[in-house]
Amino acid sequence: MPETIATARWRALDREGEDKCRLARVENGFMLVGHARFRDGAGWAALDYVVRLGADWRTLSADITGDRAGEAVAWQFTRTGGDWTFNDAPAPDLQDADDIDLAFTPATNLMPLRRLPQVGRLDTTSAWVRLPGPTVSVLSQSYTRERGNYVHYAAVESDFETHLSVDEHGFVRDYPGLWERLDE
Repeated sequence: MPETIATARWRALDREGEDKCRLARVENGFMLVGHARFRDGAGWAALDYVVRLGADWRTLSADITGDRAGEAVAWQFTRTGGDWTFNDAPAPDLQDADDIDLAFTPATNLMPLRRLPQVGRLDTTSAWVRLPGPTVSVLSQSYTRERGNYVHYAAVESDFETHLSVDEHGFVRDYPGLWERLDE
């Protein structure tokens, strides 16, 4: 039986929308279950996601289902070792990515944040899933722990960096210009 560890709810700052998520401990690992509702350039989206994680906080699989601008969404990502599949087809471009990064939610920053040492930096690679599409590519990321509950975040391929405020569970509290927590 899944044991809830934490929950989070965010409001989008760059568009209309919100996301809520639950982190649960399951046999042999963890699971994120979330519900993102937002408006983007194509219209309204209602996307549900389930991300299964190993005990090492690395992604094992992710299912994204729902509706975006009137079109059904049903995507499944699976990682076995360093190999990924997308809807059961091999995805060699994602070779050796540790995690899934769903661009429509701050929830998936959790996995690298949980692996980040108390002092230092973590360099990691994610399978970056963006809309429309999905558009899926590799995203090289770095997380560097700073004073308090702040983490410097940088993503190489998007040339993006910011400072994240995080909670004791590894959920983002404040993602400047993009997301803010509502449930604290």
